[in-house]
Amino acid sequence: MMNEFVVKLGTNGRLVIPAAVRRALGVAEGDELSLALVDDELRVTTLRAAVRRAQRVMAQRVPAERSLADELIAERRAAAANE
Repeated sequence: MMNEFVVKLGTNGRLVIPAAVRRALGVAEGDELSLALVDDELRVTTLRAAVRRAQRVMAQRVPAERSLADELIAERRAAAANE
């Protein structure tokens, strides 16, 4: 698959993503995408890919034996007990 496509900006700023790109990303009409402006470039990312990227970042920063979810639950329970 080619990595670059030329598209025209349509009415009201609409941008049509070519079918080949939609297939490669696994997205369909109605799916939500994340848009980011990075160094004067528009990046379009699936939410699935954004979550995977966030998970990779957190995995690099949080030791595997530590559970942030468990810590949050414990904090919430402690806060609720103090109410």
